[in-house]
Amino acid sequence: MQGLEGISGLDLQTLPIYLLFLMLASLRVGAFLVASPFFGSRMIPLTVRIVFSISLGLGLVTQIKFPDLEQIVGANLIPIIFQEVFIGLACGMVLNICFSSVILAGEKIAATSGLALAAQIDPTSGAQSPVISQIFQLFLLVLFFSLNGHLIIFDLLFKSFSFVPIGSFYSFDRVIEKAMSSTNTIYSNAVIIVLPIVSILFLMNLGIGFITKSAPQLNLFSFGFPLTILGTFFVLYFSVDALQFVFSGLIDEAIGFVKAILNEGVANG
Repeated sequence: MQGLEGISGLDLQTLPIYLLFLMLASLRVGAFLVASPFFGSRMIPLTVRIVFSISLGLGLVTQIKFPDLEQIVGANLIPIIFQEVFIGLACGMVLNICFSSVILAGEKIAATSGLALAAQIDPTSGAQSPVISQIFQLFLLVLFFSLNGHLIIFDLLFKSFSFVPIGSFYSFDRVIEKAMSSTNTIYSNAVIIVLPIVSILFLMNLGIGFITKSAPQLNLFSFGFPLTILGTFFVLYFSVDALQFVFSGLIDEAIGFVKAILNEGVANG
């Protein structure tokens, strides 16, 4: 393994080597930015993500060790590139999978409260999603940045170059298995978020049903739906503290999965 300290200066002969090392240092971070929430959204242009990953690579290129030039020349470079991209994509996708639970929870709450038709184009994914899902997603992202979750993730990625060096052996089987197990968090965390709110809305709809049954002259669409929607916003308003606690646990769980992704490949290497 070697670093840039072996290169005496940047001239026309050493410049291609420096650019090669810069590319290898930027691949893992760049792949993470493509697959991660917020950084991988459509709101951030691809050019900005590329420049950001190269900027981070410039800071890493003098701090990490690289394989010998003989090991990264020709066909040997292809598996190294694949491994770096795989590590970054795995970390970003696991984080995205964990964060998707709030979108699922918002969809179920919207379906129960009658707000399922109030859907807009989600700028992060380009697909239609209920307004409640977008509110939950923005709330989670704000909490994630306020808790310095992005700094923790980038710190894990930077430190991963020390125990998963570029060109070292990395086991893919256990990493894929760990990434697949993270999909369970989508449903478990969605149930934790949805169950209290939907239970209150169910009791509210049950009461509205009894009222409309005893007073048939009341129109369900003009009486029941506005009351349900108003009750939904009241429940969400008074659930902010509880949602903050649940979302904080979700962020910790997502960071734990990213740590596991990086450690599993080493433990089996």
